[in-house]
Amino acid sequence: MDLDTVVAWVDARERLPRRGMPVAAAITGRYPAEGAAESDPASGEEFWLVRPMYFTTQHRGADGTEHNDCFVDSDGVVRLPYGRASAETVTHWAYLPTLPGRTTHGVLGQDVPTALLNAWDAPTV
Repeated sequence: MDLDTVVAWVDARERLPRRGMPVAAAITGRYPAEGAAESDPASGEEFWLVRPMYFTTQHRGADGTEHNDCFVDSDGVVRLPYGRASAETVTHWAYLPTLPGRTTHGVLGQDVPTALLNAWDAPTV
């Protein structure tokens, strides 16, 4: 059983995921510099990192702001596709991999113990 997976990254400027899909999102932005005013967008350190998120075509933030075609993380932080006005944007996205040794994203009920044993018994790199 092969536990390796290949990630196919998609440029967020060219195509977006299906609504409701959990994805790995490559986000870019800038950490604010210590003591810098928030109004200085050039201060701080740039970052580009991967976060788990889901994509939705419509989202209402905690402050009531409506967002369309956006990525949302587990804390409710909204990030827009690259090129749209946002402090942090999604440059690329990829569907999350399937479970180790499986072709699905989930196993439920009595099949879980066997699926886990099969994955744990598989050779790792």
